[in-house]
Amino acid sequence: MSNGRACGMSAETADNASRPLVLVSACLLGERVRYDGELRPDRHVLSSLGPHVAWMRVCPESDAGLPTPRPPMDRVGTPKSHRLINSDGKDLTDVVLGFTRKKLDGLAQVELCGYVCRARSPSSGMLGVDLHGRNGRIRKLGPGVFTGAFMERFPQVPVEQNDRLADPLLLASFAERVFARKRWLDLLREGQDPTRLVEFHTDHRFQLLSHGRTACSELEWLVGVAGDLSPQKLFSAYGLAFMALLSEPPSRASVADALLQMAGLVRKLITRRQKTEMSEAIDGFRKGLVSLPRPLEIIRHHASTLGLPYLVRQTLLAPYPETLMPATAPGA
Repeated sequence: MSNGRACGMSAETADNASRPLVLVSACLLGERVRYDGELRPDRHVLSSLGPHVAWMRVCPESDAGLPTPRPPMDRVGTPKSHRLINSDGKDLTDVVLGFTRKKLDGLAQVELCGYVCRARSPSSGMLGVDLHGRNGRIRKLGPGVFTGAFMERFPQVPVEQNDRLADPLLLASFAERVFARKRWLDLLREGQDPTRLVEFHTDHRFQLLSHGRTACSELEWLVGVAGDLSPQKLFSAYGLAFMALLSEPPSRASVADALLQMAGLVRKLITRRQKTEMSEAIDGFRKGLVSLPRPLEIIRHHASTLGLPYLVRQTLLAPYPETLMPATAPGA
């Protein structure tokens, strides 16, 4: 996926252009593209993510030239070999796949930060899409045709389906990855400079540690050997490992440990009362009694007040908009 951001996106405002660009199933926006002609916008997706991202719409069926309304279709066959057959018995596989290939080629020219797809759709679902066997058996297995091809082509782009985003923890995980990818693409736009990559890694250090020490070790190693690899190999390997690490949801304990490490950088510079307040907020988060914004707010305040640029730049202090952070803490 290149650094261009032109394919299919109009430059509306500077604010909109600065937001992460997220592909979305058009029906979730309320477009009349569903097979039954109904309007079914996902108001939760629109109200939660909408204020913070720029949408790019897609409908693999309608955009492929199929009419609205139209006979419904299903995936028919085996997990390794299936076709898209509508209720009239017409095979529409080649139509949808033809559009899919062209669309993915176009998306390769776009700075895409995420993709929200329609659950259970034979073209757009991410997982558990109905697969009809030749014997009539129905299994909820695998992605829809378009989304499956998308995930294979763009493994670094976060993908989530709309029904799962009703879970606050899954919404937070998706948001974290979307905004992390936006920062990564911003870095790539400046060129593949190993020095800038080291700075990028340094700024993400505590966010990465919040996903676990062991998983972070590969990225630490890559930064350590940055001078021994070509910039192309270095950035390619780092980008894959970076997004893979963030795809693993953090535990409450690992996030609390990262918060404690950040707190250690200011502990000797604040009053006893302030130390107590900070410790209680982190401990409350660890126990699931306090949501993440509270300890982040305290540490962020001290970092800014004390003028600690290394800490101020840490992305864990503002990994994504606070309104998308769950009221409850991540799992234990």
